[in-house]
Amino acid sequence: MSQAAQREQIAMGEGFIAALDQSGGSTPKALRLYGIPEDRYATEAEMFDLVHAMRARIAQAPAFAGDKVLGAILFEMTMDREIGGKPSARYLWEERGVVPFLKVDKGLAEPENGVRLMKPMPGLDALLDRGVAAGIFGTKMRSVIDAADAAGIAAVADQQFAVARQILGHGLVPIIEPEVTISIPDKAEAETMLNTALTARLDALPEEAEVMLKLTLPETANLYAGLVSHPRVLRVVALSGGYSRDEANARLARNSGMIASFSRALTEGLSADQSDDAFNATLAASIDSIRSASMAG
Repeated sequence: MSQAAQREQIAMGEGFIAALDQSGGSTPKALRLYGIPEDRYATEAEMFDLVHAMRARIAQAPAFAGDKVLGAILFEMTMDREIGGKPSARYLWEERGVVPFLKVDKGLAEPENGVRLMKPMPGLDALLDRGVAAGIFGTKMRSVIDAADAAGIAAVADQQFAVARQILGHGLVPIIEPEVTISIPDKAEAETMLNTALTARLDALPEEAEVMLKLTLPETANLYAGLVSHPRVLRVVALSGGYSRDEANARLARNSGMIASFSRALTEGLSADQSDDAFNATLAASIDSIRSASMAG
């Protein structure tokens, strides 16, 4: 796989990054929205078989290709499985022209100082080695900010950048995702604090380092313009965060230089019971609308 070609596509491509990385806690909800209730499976293994089938169906749809979907974030179990008879990461790049990323965090710790840090990742180096061997280009890791608490936001940024340096050491591009919860009353203040914290830590990175940022769509349009243009940032992508696809697209279009990295908003309207024609048409319309919003800013 050509890492240079993949980097060029992520940096310059006119599209967005799909988030197909629902894990244990979010998988039941993703399946419910896809029309598969919890009484349709009895074990965790059966649940992950069903969600892999959903992801494989999405990845093999005609519209899911690198001219519009620049990259896709995978769950570890997806990386370890096959799509279309090939290991998933290889299938995405070789057959669809989509750059593969890997979710590496192990979920969220208990709330403290208005934030939820990432749980410890003791096996991260081994996972990163497996990712490199599988053809993964970059990684993604998520923290959550639930209040405009300066100490908490500093802790989130410190942890994210410490792990990012570890990931960079394996030759991978980390996506740093400090999600700001969309329903909190002090969301705008939290975003201003986060912008300052991220800028300071980006400034401290080595000159050759390059990371990506995945951020909640801000209350103030173009708040993150300085991050978009920062020399250590390959690309800034936006999470949908619980907004409907229409609302997420509208907010995204107001933020120049940001592109989408949507999960639930991407799969909105898809159903396990749809015919292939209906499924592919619904997904194609979703992809087109998200790509248009990504390019509108």
